[in-house]
Amino acid sequence: MLQKQTRHVTMRERREWLLFALLLGPNLFLFGLFTYWPLLYNFYLSFVSWNFLRPRKRFVWFENYAEVFSQPQFWTIVWNTAIFALFSVGLTLLIGLALALLLNQPLRYRNGARAVLFSPVIMSGAVVAVVWSYIFDPRYGLIDQLLGLIGLSSPNWLGDPAWAMPAVIMVYVWKNLGYAVVIYLAGLQGIPRELYDAARVDGAAPWDRFWHVTLPGLSPVAFFLSVTSILATFQAFDIIKVLTNGGPVIATTTLIFHLYDLGFVSYNAGEAGVIAIVLFAIMLILTIIQLRYLEQRVAYS
Repeated sequence: MLQKQTRHVTMRERREWLLFALLLGPNLFLFGLFTYWPLLYNFYLSFVSWNFLRPRKRFVWFENYAEVFSQPQFWTIVWNTAIFALFSVGLTLLIGLALALLLNQPLRYRNGARAVLFSPVIMSGAVVAVVWSYIFDPRYGLIDQLLGLIGLSSPNWLGDPAWAMPAVIMVYVWKNLGYAVVIYLAGLQGIPRELYDAARVDGAAPWDRFWHVTLPGLSPVAFFLSVTSILATFQAFDIIKVLTNGGPVIATTTLIFHLYDLGFVSYNAGEAGVIAIVLFAIMLILTIIQLRYLEQRVAYS
């Protein structure tokens, strides 16, 4: 009797595992095919010398890494990527917080302002870049017309190496600002109102309430936004491609654009694979930092 009952439980577990495999198997297969296999294949490509237009591959071990890391322009591109990420994320977080605090007040037409502010997020980056390329035109652009009202001339935003990166950052922040505002608003509405009431009773000024109540309450949201925004900037391509095509010279070339240039313009699969591995390592480190932070918050809560 006991053996029959044990066999019945075993058969039920097998059926559950079979159902689990049938439901999850196709998703795992597709995930492995389109995520892990390209990653492993890219790792392999970083050790070969291969022109996409030729069938022959030659295994060169770490020569591609040595070639990429020894190029002075590579470190300039790394610096460009760091500057782009730092200012894009920093400005997005700071301006987004200010706008979120404003739109969290009981103002008229608040919902309409939120919708207008979020609309660039859902627009194509290429479309946004085309529109801004006309705005940046140093002869007929909107910025030139506005500066002309106060007697100033517009710089060559997209043709001058000194102004190209600020122009790209400006467009990127404008497009993604609405996302940060929405996330901040969700965080602000999650802060208990009792904390503000208690702070008022204790005589805290508005700045003290912001510093001691709002900022601590928004710290998890700000950390989430900072990590996800940094990861997004490392993958920003369409705006740079349309606005400057990585130029002038390499003033706006970032790592992801350098990968595209090596792989799909120069057809150098090996060195493009090295850039992809570098990007993967950076984003993996940032993701691990985020996970560790979240684990610590859960442990302390």
